[in-house]
Amino acid sequence: MTGKKRIENDGVYAAICMVVFFAPIVPSQSIYIPADKSKINDWFSSVIKPLNQRVGALNPELGEAEAEPKIIKVKQGDSGDFTTVMKAIDSVPVGNNKRVVISIGPGSYQEKIMIPRDKPYITLMGDPKNMPNLTFDATAKDYGTVDIATLTTLSNYFVGAYLTIANSAPKPDGKRAGAQAVALRVSDDRSAFYGCNIFGFQDTLCDDRGNHFFKDCYIRGTVDFIFGKIDPKLTVITAQARESSSEDTGYSFVHGKITGTAKGSFLGRAWKSSPRVVYAYTKMTNVVNPTGWSHEMQPERAKTVYYGEYKCTGVGAYSSGREPFTKQLTEKEAEPFLSLDYVDATKWLLPPPKI
Repeated sequence: MTGKKRIENDGVYAAICMVVFFAPIVPSQSIYIPADKSKINDWFSSVIKPLNQRVGALNPELGEAEAEPKIIKVKQGDSGDFTTVMKAIDSVPVGNNKRVVISIGPGSYQEKIMIPRDKPYITLMGDPKNMPNLTFDATAKDYGTVDIATLTTLSNYFVGAYLTIANSAPKPDGKRAGAQAVALRVSDDRSAFYGCNIFGFQDTLCDDRGNHFFKDCYIRGTVDFIFGKIDPKLTVITAQARESSSEDTGYSFVHGKITGTAKGSFLGRAWKSSPRVVYAYTKMTNVVNPTGWSHEMQPERAKTVYYGEYKCTGVGAYSSGREPFTKQLTEKEAEPFLSLDYVDATKWLLPPPKI
């Protein structure tokens, strides 16, 4: 796990090893995430092999793009190709069809960063031993909720590795309008994040479009801090925006840890009518509300939500007090949420980049 630093802000912090979003299909046995956390890295390496061992298995356009990657260096001072991340991104041609690795040196980069939709195959990569800090302080009052993120990714096949991504706007106090402050918005398809810290308060991570995979990431916030398609006194982890059982969307958290300083935190609330969220093999401390979940004071949504837990541990995982509309999943029910095929990952996911 990364991101073990604790900052006292009366929030709930989630240190999440894997997060997979969207598209469950029938998986093969080898791509199920193992129950034993100590085996995850070996399992991942055995399934998600390097490019030279995946010929014919990956999406053709990805194989071509990865063949000859270009490296751009961003460093503070005069030793890099650029001194800001956005200048490096601007240098990538529109319609780019080759992997571009933007290597970011240590330090704090105070800028609003956006990967446009017409620039796929971009990687932002820091040093895992001295991660760069990408930070901005925009709020919904300034830009609107979905456009305020410190880092917004709109392009397919994006990779973020070993980055701290933060929105440094003040914690909402219940008085200021438009105090939501997104750190990361992921609104593309087939994107992966490795070893990233994602920090904010309300609406920390906006995941609203496409298939995404997070590994060894630490996500921290207070209200709705993982949301997509409040009351400031509440702490709520997810607000997933599925509106119909026919929508093939959802969040799956596997081998995570939920900890922090808050009390009575909800695993999810029914922001829309049919959210689908599953926690598996997740350690839950006493920050979690014994009821677990909220139907948003709209009892009719108790019939349409899909809130599931599977073999979770810790005092916060006790099922005796859970709301009756939640599910303690059987092995068969949990299987689709424990598979890399949940995001069709075997066709596009590659190991963390190396330079």
